[in-house]
Amino acid sequence: MRYEVRGEPMPVVICNLENGETMISEAGAMSWMSPNMEMKTTGGGVGKVFGRMFSGESLFQNRYTATGGNGMIAFASSFPGSIRAIEITPEHPVIVQKSGFLASEEGVELSVFFQRKLATGFFGGEGFIMQKLSGRGMAFIEIDGSTVEYELKPGQQILVDTGYLAMMDATCTMDVKTVSGVKNVLFGGESLFNTVVTGPGRVVLQTMPMNNFAGAIAKVLPSNK
Repeated sequence: MRYEVRGEPMPVVICNLENGETMISEAGAMSWMSPNMEMKTTGGGVGKVFGRMFSGESLFQNRYTATGGNGMIAFASSFPGSIRAIEITPEHPVIVQKSGFLASEEGVELSVFFQRKLATGFFGGEGFIMQKLSGRGMAFIEIDGSTVEYELKPGQQILVDTGYLAMMDATCTMDVKTVSGVKNVLFGGESLFNTVVTGPGRVVLQTMPMNNFAGAIAKVLPSNK
């Protein structure tokens, strides 16, 4: 499989497949393709369907296979930002935001990822349920806005406001930290909880979380009174 990412701030990844090669994607991610791309919709078993339902993703995935010769298929971003190509290997799984997965080669396995602590689940907001990409193959990830990347050393931490964490290596761990101080909570204008990411591993942050953008737009829309 050969690929090319074109255009920002609304990018698209164009994948050129050899005969018999397959790509997988969430339902609705395909933008255009050659006529010889054969599509099959799969659920992947009860456990995987339940996991995708719990994470807010589509219950089914689409598989696109080049038949009768080489094929082409394109997957476009659903929000202004960028598309990152990530090489997934058994030694290097990654954790991405639940809406971050765009498409991948068929060797990549998707599973729901829960934070290890119950408090993270109750208060982590968008960071509670994420997706784990494992197996082997190229995966394409959507980033909201621009990208800032950090490489954390063992034990090194970064404090992230909810929604700004786009991706991290599976070697990193996450926890939730409550904002301290009554004045900070009431008048700080920030979230009540922040995500603490601890290394070692790579952390990819995004500058324009979709939920934050939607909230900013909602504030200036006229109300129906």
